[in-house]
Amino acid sequence: MHDRDAVNPVCTICMRGLRDDEWDRLACRICQDRGTAMLSALPGLYDQLGDLLEPGPGRGDGRVSGTRGAPLPCSLHVLDLRARGGLVTVLADWEAAVRDELGYTAAVFRGDLRQTLAGVVSFLTANAPWVYASFPAVADLHRELRALHSHAARMVTGEQAERKVRVLCGCGATLPFTVSTPGEKCRTCGTQYGHADLFDLPLADRAERSAA
Repeated sequence: MHDRDAVNPVCTICMRGLRDDEWDRLACRICQDRGTAMLSALPGLYDQLGDLLEPGPGRGDGRVSGTRGAPLPCSLHVLDLRARGGLVTVLADWEAAVRDELGYTAAVFRGDLRQTLAGVVSFLTANAPWVYASFPAVADLHRELRALHSHAARMVTGEQAERKVRVLCGCGATLPFTVSTPGEKCRTCGTQYGHADLFDLPLADRAERSAA
């Protein structure tokens, strides 16, 4: 939680200043709404990823087919995301961490991976107000959730991954980010940058060329 005497408390996810009625929260309600929306979309994306693995004669839309001639690397990416150890496992681990923090018992067995995903999403969505207000690791949870959602959505739509931009922190360390990155914290000096702040930093590549 933030100290009422602190100056300009910020959301630990997007680094934007918290409103007066959010000072008792770790993350703003905008990030909570975005996280909840991404969670709610995951079961549908999971099903669509499964459709990509279904045999489909004459598919010319770039989707992955389950036939012998399917593009294997892409098929493996889809399988990795849907299989045990993929997005369902990652989210289930976060549910376990939230349950532990709240003092709840472990989740009951829900069935196969698709049923487990539905249960995990239901739990995390129902507890999103507490998670985004009080869960100490909410920034890490949101970051992984965003990565899973983006990865799954790109696999479904066939879109290319966002290009990473490298900028220089005031301490000289390099910070990589994408257009949709809400904020970033320098791991070297601990300085926190909001989304707009990152665009004001000098490009690392340009600085390196100038020094050459």
